Amino acid sequence: MRDKPQLVLDIAGVLLSNMSLMCWKEMIQETNLSADQLKIHFGSIKKQLWTGKIKEEEFWISLGEMFPELPIGRARDILFDSIVPLPAAGYLERWSKSADIHLLSNHCSEWIQPNLDSLSHYAKSVTISNQVGLCKPEIEIYQLVETHLAGGVDVLFIDDQEKNLHSAKHLGWKTLLADEEGKWTQEVESFINFQI
Repeated sequence: MRDKPQLVLDIAGVLLSNMSLMCWKEMIQETNLSADQLKIHFGSIKKQLWTGKIKEEEFWISLGEMFPELPIGRARDILFDSIVPLPAAGYLERWSKSADIHLLSNHCSEWIQPNLDSLSHYAKSVTISNQVGLCKPEIEIYQLVETHLAGGVDVLFIDDQEKNLHSAKHLGWKTLLADEEGKWTQEVESFINFQI
């Protein structure tokens, strides 16, 4: 029996919502901060968080130290509430019948954990950056995922950021940029149907 085609899916921006500017704005409504200040601070330590060099709790401590007027408990609730399944998550069950699904995400696993069980139920492997100490677009994280893939069949990698597609292409994977409207799901359906 021939191996199934391999789908490698990003999580944030593909299966779950990204932390948006609205999330940052909501966090600072009761303070004199700007959403841009908060976003800049997050951007300055994001790679450390994504690679597990700082823990999730340390992120919140640093945020509280930088912005003492920000109610951290409320900020944490807002962040968790902002990460919700996107329509594409509803396709996983059907896709998993015809393809092996692998999840690959730059994220803090604690933030996506409330949704991860329902997503990972259909996945052959789950690779979260802060758990493995690597993050996209570093090729090593793709190579790690590659150890879980069936050989000799086509691999399609879907991400919502163009910069994350290049390393996948270097490994010979097909790539697809996820658009906000979710039209990319039709291309996944075509890819799967062509393979079976």
